[in-house]
Amino acid sequence: MLQSFYENFGFFGALALAISMFLFFILWMAGIAGITLPYDGGQKKGHNWQIILAVLIPIYPVIWLILDIYTQRKYMDDESAE
Repeated sequence: MLQSFYENFGFFGALALAISMFLFFILWMAGIAGITLPYDGGQKKGHNWQIILAVLIPIYPVIWLILDIYTQRKYMDDESAE
């Protein structure tokens, strides 16, 4: 597979594509883990439809993860301002 990327995109294109696909896979797994993670009290955080959507549509958990990071950053900024 990398050989066909190399033939079509060259060395740097194949390298960038391979690294991008690897990072996307890592973010996808992290997003699924975050969606299925329970709250501190043990209550289930993610709904069943979110878990199914996360598995079937790989971009959903990546977007969810980025939005969750932004929300937590905003919450921490508000908390430190007090």
